[in-house]
Amino acid sequence: MRKLILLLLSSSLVACGSDPGPTTEPLDTILAGGTVYSGDNTAGVIADVGIAGDRVVAMGDLGDREAALRLDVSGLAVVPGFIDIHSHAVRSDPTDGIFRWPDAENLIRQGVTTVIGGPDGGSPLPITDTLTAIENAPAAVNFGTFVGHGSIRRKVIGEADRPPTDDELDRMRAEVREAMEAGAYGLSSGLIYLPGRFATTEEVIELARVAAEYDGIYISHMREEGLDLLKSVAETIRIGEEGGLPTQLTHHKVVGAPMWGKSMDTLRMVDEAIARGVDVSIDQYPYTASSTSLTILFPGWSLDGGRPALLERMADAGQRARLRDDIVYRIETDRGGDDPANVQLANCPHDTTINGLNLAEVLRQQEQAITHENAAELLMELVAAGNCSAVFHAMHEEDVKRILAHPVTMPSSDGGIEGPSDRVPHPRNYGTFARVLGYYVRQENVIPFHTAIHKMSRLPADRIGLTDRGRIEAGAIADIAVLDPDTVIDTSVFGDPHQYAKGMHHVFVAGRPVLLDEEMTGDRPGRILRKR
Repeated sequence: MRKLILLLLSSSLVACGSDPGPTTEPLDTILAGGTVYSGDNTAGVIADVGIAGDRVVAMGDLGDREAALRLDVSGLAVVPGFIDIHSHAVRSDPTDGIFRWPDAENLIRQGVTTVIGGPDGGSPLPITDTLTAIENAPAAVNFGTFVGHGSIRRKVIGEADRPPTDDELDRMRAEVREAMEAGAYGLSSGLIYLPGRFATTEEVIELARVAAEYDGIYISHMREEGLDLLKSVAETIRIGEEGGLPTQLTHHKVVGAPMWGKSMDTLRMVDEAIARGVDVSIDQYPYTASSTSLTILFPGWSLDGGRPALLERMADAGQRARLRDDIVYRIETDRGGDDPANVQLANCPHDTTINGLNLAEVLRQQEQAITHENAAELLMELVAAGNCSAVFHAMHEEDVKRILAHPVTMPSSDGGIEGPSDRVPHPRNYGTFARVLGYYVRQENVIPFHTAIHKMSRLPADRIGLTDRGRIEAGAIADIAVLDPDTVIDTSVFGDPHQYAKGMHHVFVAGRPVLLDEEMTGDRPGRILRKR
């Protein structure tokens, strides 16, 4: 019966398109009696929401209107679909992520309807090919993208630690221009990763100026999030200020015990920049652990020339000893959290049996002493064997709360589209948005419910210029989530992450139900979003 209802509804939606017609005509869907949050950071109001085609067309008392589907949502919150402004939905493997799991169930069950990819300096080139591929798939969620500085630098220069020639810089500018004309929302950088860490601030400013010509924004995985955090924040602000465009501290965090509490300083720097006219924002995932490649613990000098050069250095006894010492320092002061047990392996393609284990557990299996030096040697062995991604427990809860509460902070996952697999990824892939509502709002009272909704919908929509999404109002695209504010919660945990969030009842993308009565419908109405 449910399949028949959905078939009839789908036919109605196609027939209606985006024109609701006269107000006396039947609607496609009425969400009746829920508490509606517009996304504008105000308290919710009890109202009906009427959908025709892909848009919200009526709000208020719609008891006398006919609809193909009427849902009683009294006692539930009706909110704009959440926008993940920092997503790895598209991965380096073209068969993974959004292409492997186009239903995006891990996101839909959090209320996420839109993802923006290409962060941390990495994006496919040209972006048009990927956008077309997703459009043809299609997916359940909407997708847009930034263009990655690192991807452009790798294409033009490779992984050499040197500045671009004048000709190379012109070619890099041309790549940014091509991507912006194709609909990118701005320029991203990953100045802690290869090859971005080899770029000067001036190089990034030059490319940011091109994105500024198209009203794009600049988002940055900063050079350092540990001991040199303050310098990195200053650099990010400078790039926005001199590049002439909005700038964003992406997945802002404070890493390593020596720096805990420094969010008071970074947020003060943000406030001071805003006060003098710089448009600065922040995105953040609400966890005390990060996740990335193991090479995050390797010094820059060791990565010059890419993987072949790194392997040669590790084969040289003198250079290997120097590298080991540098890795030990980073275990002590940075993402290693001063304990090998704080580095948990997430995905080791060359040996999936160790996925989910931390470095201390692997050393114990190998019958080695659990020391920083042995952990450094193990890291080099794992990278030489093919590298791994890992989860790094090295942040403090008070910094997380302080950053989340800042007015310009937007929750984001820094995750992607996941499903059951032998990987043991960060729980942020399954829980970010539900965790904000269930833990930081309901349990910890860090921010009010309506503020959290604003931070996850209209604020990111306005940030990148999505004027008809991230809000519930007449004429807006009907990307809508219906959830129980008393029960919504993340269930994904470290070591056992493949668990969906709870409390989401219905989710609509462009007016079509992708989650109905807590069941996935199989519909994939997501659209490609290009900056206009």
